[in-house]
Amino acid sequence: MNNRPEVLPFFDKATSTISYIVVDPATQRAAIVDSVLDYDPKAGRVSTTSADELIEAVRVRNLTIDWIIETHVHADHFSAARYIQKHLGSGIIGIGDHIAPVQSNFADIFDMGADFATDGRQFDHLFKDGEQFKIGTVAAEAIYTPGHTPACMSYLIGDAVFVGDTLFMPDYGTARCDFPGGDAHVLYASVQRLFTLTPETRVFTAHDYQPGGRDPAWESTIGDQKAKNIQIHDGISEDEFVAMREKRDATLAAPVLILPSLQVNIRGGDLPDPSGNGRRYLKIPLNAI
Repeated sequence: MNNRPEVLPFFDKATSTISYIVVDPATQRAAIVDSVLDYDPKAGRVSTTSADELIEAVRVRNLTIDWIIETHVHADHFSAARYIQKHLGSGIIGIGDHIAPVQSNFADIFDMGADFATDGRQFDHLFKDGEQFKIGTVAAEAIYTPGHTPACMSYLIGDAVFVGDTLFMPDYGTARCDFPGGDAHVLYASVQRLFTLTPETRVFTAHDYQPGGRDPAWESTIGDQKAKNIQIHDGISEDEFVAMREKRDATLAAPVLILPSLQVNIRGGDLPDPSGNGRRYLKIPLNAI
């Protein structure tokens, strides 16, 4: 059993998102984690440059995509999961099984109608906490890590854990917890659970905001995080963390793409159905977030 996948990162400058292709070198089977569909909010225009880059890399390497994984319902970019699946003809789209309450909450906010299912069926697979799966010969496990949202899932794939927004690089800290269903106490517990992984475990984050203007970075280790994370390193108590997190969150603006992206991402990456005139529309609810 191979324990060290090859990790190919793709940094999206517009949203500071890192997408990954995670490859089993022994079989050339792979997973895609947190893909990006480009969106220009000023023009209301969707494009596929970032997703096509992933697709091209898969084809050049002659990879077989087993999984297209979401760490959570993103509030800062559109998911390209369905687009990639359609163009590659493979890949099971998976997300954590606590997606239902997130869908229920935002289906109401966006008035998506009684026919919008809020049981996660828009995704091909709902991962349960502790669920075991494989990418080729590489063993993988889903680890429930809520706090940023109630549906966040990290994925331990061989010696690498993909943590979404739960942790950022050590010089930036952790996810915000002020979204609906977020909770700083719960995030603290989730990080402590990740900290039980071996110190050598590679940590890959979903975003990097380049503090101080440094170059983009996305890989650390559990040991690095425990020793150096500026918000939640070893020795930071739960009360200290929660006080810091809540104070900081109170100063943060909503993500630029939160309203359009949630409408796409709770659909598993599908855009809304066309209206009677053939156009697709996203809603902007007033005073709802």
